[in-house]
Amino acid sequence: MAGKLLVIGGAESHDAGDDEILERFVLLAGGRDAHLVVIATASESPGQREKEYAEVFHRLGAARVTALRLGSREDANGELAVAAIEHATGVFFTGGDQLRITTVVGGSKVDSALHARLAEGLILAGTSAGAAMMSSTMILGGSVASVSTTSVRTGPGMEFLPGVLIDMHFAERGRLNRLLSAIAMFPHELGLGIDENTAILVEGEIFEVLGRGTVTVIDAGQARDIHCPSPGFAGEVGGPIALWGAQLHVLPAGHRFNLTERSPMRRAEEDNAH
Repeated sequence: MAGKLLVIGGAESHDAGDDEILERFVLLAGGRDAHLVVIATASESPGQREKEYAEVFHRLGAARVTALRLGSREDANGELAVAAIEHATGVFFTGGDQLRITTVVGGSKVDSALHARLAEGLILAGTSAGAAMMSSTMILGGSVASVSTTSVRTGPGMEFLPGVLIDMHFAERGRLNRLLSAIAMFPHELGLGIDENTAILVEGEIFEVLGRGTVTVIDAGQARDIHCPSPGFAGEVGGPIALWGAQLHVLPAGHRFNLTERSPMRRAEEDNAH
């Protein structure tokens, strides 16, 4: 992956002077020379979301902002849509329903173009649903307040950031148990719980935390024991999960994490001081 990913936990600030996450997106896409594409497929009000982000991105200095309306798979396989991706320096997915992104865009020509352009250096960003869809295994929902096999629903994501499982609005909506449940069932993935107005900027195998909140990383790779009751297996009906020895890291802004080594890193300024 030669490009960069900006994965936002939702509710990022759009206010002048407090919009560092979106400002970073515009700068990484080329600043005044940026050509941004906004995709609001996840939203029930795509026109409103397109207008909202276009105004913010223009204010932050981007000269060209294009709304790419993908309301159907026919749209996502169209030549004009593919051309828009091929000419973009940055693509932004809004929030809404992440399943709508995967069912409309997944496997389409736009999907292929996004992966190809990411390999060439594109900056790809998404907030809320636009963040959740970036992983290989995608959280679809779940609100049961327990660590159990019934606490979370999952499905295939778009695989822009393989090896992780992303949950958003993390602290604000109390989703620790939901992410623990998902990671216990998919221990090969790293769980990333991203707070609101918080993001990770991924470049290669390293991500850096941006924004006002924290990113919670859950690693069950070295867990000593995991037991997930499987409905219909050996008489089990699902239920509470046993998870022993998993690691949990909480990282505020400026902290970094190596996804390959599954390990936190010093802050950038601490590295410079050594």
